[in-house]
Amino acid sequence: MSKYMVAAIDGARARFLTLEPAEFPGDSGPHLTEHEGLANSAKEMQGQDLWADIRSGRNRSSGGQAHSYDDHRENHSIEFERRFAQSIAAKISDLARSHQVQQLLLVAEPQILGFMREALGSVFPKNLKMTELAKDLCHLKPHELHEYLASKELLPARKKAST
Repeated sequence: MSKYMVAAIDGARARFLTLEPAEFPGDSGPHLTEHEGLANSAKEMQGQDLWADIRSGRNRSSGGQAHSYDDHRENHSIEFERRFAQSIAAKISDLARSHQVQQLLLVAEPQILGFMREALGSVFPKNLKMTELAKDLCHLKPHELHEYLASKELLPARKKAST
């Protein structure tokens, strides 16, 4: 059983970590343990793989004049983000149940936090408390992430091993 879960999210991936106690009394702990993450496949694709025409917003005529038009790429990008947020929410729900998590710490860029609030609304376990941090920390290693969050008093600090 883990009391805390951290979901660190950026536009391209989501990492899920739980705070686990020290294995043996006297060891240093607790420590963040990373679980299976998710990747946003739409962010990983290059322009040609995602769009039929990689040039956005223009249709050139033979006379060299440009005609502006809206190809709705922004709407599609938002929909890709929304779908990614829904898959993250489902993963959070599954991990929260399997690890009996009581507190979720959602660490993400501000725009992604908005998508996450919307996506978690339908699947969020009622007994789970959520704290948000609008910051991109997805690139940090688990121990660096733990140190940062502990310095902000969002997670319990690591105790040094007793010798």
